[in-house]
Amino acid sequence: MSDRESKREQFNEKPSAGKKLMAPVAVLFLAVFAVGGWFLFGSTSVGGPEIVSAGQDGKVRLAATDFNDGKAKFYRFKGESGPVDFFVVRSNDGVIRSAFDTCDVCYKALKGYRQEGNDMVCNNCDQRFKTDMINVVKGGCNPAPLKRQHAGENLVIAANDIKAGAWYFKGATN
Repeated sequence: MSDRESKREQFNEKPSAGKKLMAPVAVLFLAVFAVGGWFLFGSTSVGGPEIVSAGQDGKVRLAATDFNDGKAKFYRFKGESGPVDFFVVRSNDGVIRSAFDTCDVCYKALKGYRQEGNDMVCNNCDQRFKTDMINVVKGGCNPAPLKRQHAGENLVIAANDIKAGAWYFKGATN
């Protein structure tokens, strides 16, 4: 048998059982690794909102120092009418601002916002909104304002004000 015929034989041989199993085993390993990471680090590390609830006085209290880094923090309040998502961010002018994680236009998409620098960006229409205009400019595609009060070391939001925004998150298409 010539060298040429010998090489041709190698390519015509059927792969061994070990080679056949390599791809499915690799896929299984990656899947287990991904699921394990999710359980190890939790869903909030991949963008899930933090669950908050009201105290006996009907108010949600968040430490004001949590917002010193200027990064938006996302929260979910679970009320009788269902979950309500909102975010809180300290804007460049030093004011701590809060808004529902939606707007009057894109709320049915249930996609919310993401932060890019000093802007909150709608995940549905990609419109950008300066953080220092949250709670100032209302309506349309602007983040829907959520009343809040800076009281000492805390940002205080009344549970009733959060519940008032539940309609944004009802009957929406995903």
